[in-house]
Amino acid sequence: MTRIEAHRLYALGRGRYISHVNTQPLLVPVLMSGGAGTRLWPASRADRPKQFLPLVDDRTMVRATLDRLTGLTAAPPLVVANAAHHALVAAELRTAGHDASRMILEPFGRNTAPAAAVAALYLTAEGEDPLMLLLPADHVIADMPSFHAAVHHAADLAAAGALVTFGVVPTSPETGYGYIKTGPPVDTAAFHIEQFVEKPDTATAQSYLESGRYLWNSGMFVFRCSSYLAALDEFAPEMLASCIRTMETAIRDDGVFLDGDAFGSTPADSIDYAVMENTDLGKVVTLDAGWSDVGSWAALWELGEHDDDGNVLIGDIVVADTRNSYIRSEHRLVTVAGLDGVVVVATPDALLVTTVEKCQHVKAVVDTLKSQQRPEATGSTG
Repeated sequence: MTRIEAHRLYALGRGRYISHVNTQPLLVPVLMSGGAGTRLWPASRADRPKQFLPLVDDRTMVRATLDRLTGLTAAPPLVVANAAHHALVAAELRTAGHDASRMILEPFGRNTAPAAAVAALYLTAEGEDPLMLLLPADHVIADMPSFHAAVHHAADLAAAGALVTFGVVPTSPETGYGYIKTGPPVDTAAFHIEQFVEKPDTATAQSYLESGRYLWNSGMFVFRCSSYLAALDEFAPEMLASCIRTMETAIRDDGVFLDGDAFGSTPADSIDYAVMENTDLGKVVTLDAGWSDVGSWAALWELGEHDDDGNVLIGDIVVADTRNSYIRSEHRLVTVAGLDGVVVVATPDALLVTTVEKCQHVKAVVDTLKSQQRPEATGSTG
């Protein structure tokens, strides 16, 4: 395969060339909607994971992410999702007023780096070279003006060839997030990236917070398509070659359906591991906008509307002498008495009882249910 150059990218399979021009390139939001959300079981299942649920307000998280684009100078969004969720994604796009065929459907997940690669190949197929704004479809961002300002700042850097991620200004010694260690400043709101670090223990997280040099890793990015594909060609050429083959064999109907045999040979890896930890072009724009990845029931407890005792109560709930708890019921009366810091989630076919502190262990429960081939692990809640 011919090496892909950042300044003159051959649009593989189409025989067209992409040439950079001096004008600001188009910004295309790309929603990554392939996650399973197992830490929010029993509400979130493989058949309808958390991004398709109204967990924070009356909108699904996909719809909230689409609504977040309002006010940005951007093209219509593209969604990369699991093919099993085709109808769900189409409905979300349609009800939000977008083209319901702007989807790339994966037969199974291969993590974020291949998802971004097929999106970049799709967006460059007609000879253009836009910027991709890569957004997980299941995050919460409260402050829209600050978010939009950070996106436009990142777009300016990416237009010049940088590979940009967003680093969230930490507010606590969080152990559930990876971190980005900042290097020398690019300007007042962006830095070169010195290092990506894994989720720390509490003491290490506290030292990160006190140093002022670490940001939470948000998993959001802005790249020029050609810059990202060139980075893959340098650092993950097998992945890029496989994604090219996959796009060549894709079926284009009311969406782009990726072939399982072709996509199955694609190495699974994240954008961080495949590209960002290897490149010298990485930059991080700071984001202070009320961000959460909603990665646990504890996160939803923090985000929710609390009563006078610190409880978040959703559904038909009655409590007595109960504090600092998250209690949710989809279909029946749930009562809790004399407890502090618990999580209770009731669906028609399952009941979860854990604590706010230990709710990350829900994933282990789901793994056990899967090993027992229990339908409650992945199927509809009933």
